[in-house]
Amino acid sequence: MNRSYDDFMKEANPKVQPLMDSLRKFCFSLGSNVIEDVRMHRVVFCKSFAFRWFVDVEPQNDSVLLKIQKNRKETQTVQLGLDQDLDKTQALIREAYSSIH
Repeated sequence: MNRSYDDFMKEANPKVQPLMDSLRKFCFSLGSNVIEDVRMHRVVFCKSFAFRWFVDVEPQNDSVLLKIQKNRKETQTVQLGLDQDLDKTQALIREAYSSIH
């Protein structure tokens, strides 16, 4: 039973929905091979040919918790507030995406 992103977002705090949507749009902009895996409490983005995840996005009450896979052994956790600039986080996500071969 696969949940859709829209179903997932119905349960998320409305305050974090715009941030979640922005992160989702950014992840898909990285390449046509990005796959979205909607889980119970989070959304995971993977690179399709390797099906290796590069970012795990979990909505909180007034922020979004991201786990960014820097390489196979190292994960960086980022707590992104609603009013924080996305540039630094997007650079980390882009780097994680690019590191998957």
